[in-house]
Amino acid sequence: MQKVYDLPAPEMLTQQAEWLAAARGRLFRQVGIARRKRVLDVGAGYGAVTGELVRRAGGPVVALDRAVAALREGGAAFAGAARTGGDARWLPFADAVFDLVFTQLTLLWIQPLMRALDEIHRVLRPGGVLLALEPDYGGLIEYPPEIAARELWLSALKRAGADPLIGRALPGLLAARGFTVNVDFFESLYAPSPARFDFLRDLPLTAAEALALADIEAEALVRHSPWAQIAHLPFFLVMALKPES
Repeated sequence: MQKVYDLPAPEMLTQQAEWLAAARGRLFRQVGIARRKRVLDVGAGYGAVTGELVRRAGGPVVALDRAVAALREGGAAFAGAARTGGDARWLPFADAVFDLVFTQLTLLWIQPLMRALDEIHRVLRPGGVLLALEPDYGGLIEYPPEIAARELWLSALKRAGADPLIGRALPGLLAARGFTVNVDFFESLYAPSPARFDFLRDLPLTAAEALALADIEAEALVRHSPWAQIAHLPFFLVMALKPES
């Protein structure tokens, strides 16, 4: 049975969505989101991105999450969108009904992932597109070594039931399913936010890991001058097209 990790707090997910806004916007422009007449937001959570999809898409948006409570609590974030509880491995929709499926930091939590990719392929129309923004914690770049938390991320995410290396695996899995895949990455490197530690602390850490994280945070706090530290998490920005035939 797949482990179920509770969603982070709504404000944390909003912060996460803001970090990814520029990359997400670039993907939306590349696929011509205004021409996409029916959109599915998989792993919508509290609706951190749903409103953006509603504003930019050319037709109805459906927000789906297995955390039904989050869909209820999202309130105004879902204005203009339909909400439905459901699991990405068993999507409650007919074949070939969506022009665009969007997912952000969701596929790493799904096992077996291929089952969900099969379902996404099924509900997409020919010519439809999956947009997925997924991290690869194995490629996390941190400097200086005193602020490195990579091993904590890897162990805590695995313990929570996630695949921390989803980014590097996803393009091949999608290609094997029959998608035509294009992959992009962030264009710029930004100074790291201390809020990243809030997300790590929210994961199931051991007592020893929690102490190690406290030491890392203390080191990061004193290295606050510009570019005194680097923490860059690679994101695979995936555009996967379902061929016309």
